Amino acid sequence: MPLLAVTALEKLKTLPPDLWLKIGLAIGAFVLAVLVFRRVMKMNKLIVGIVVLVAGSIFFFSWIYNRNEPKFMTPIVEKLAPFFPSAGSYQSKQQTAPKP
Repeated sequence: MPLLAVTALEKLKTLPPDLWLKIGLAIGAFVLAVLVFRRVMKMNKLIVGIVVLVAGSIFFFSWIYNRNEPKFMTPIVEKLAPFFPSAGSYQSKQQTAPKP
């Protein structure tokens, strides 16, 4: 009777090498995130809060300007985008005739 069961090790051997690279990078990123988190927890909380606020603002306004936000942020960005400039707004304004 032939052995039809495939072991887990045989299944792992058939995975492509780029998947192993992605798995390794994900594990490395997780370890790096834990080390950075531990270092940040030793810092002054006010400075950490200011850095997070500034970095978050830069990302958020970049999303609004370029309209390349993640899908789950689209409803929020769509409501705020009319109040801020966008990447194509200057060119479209230059193409219209000035009002007398």
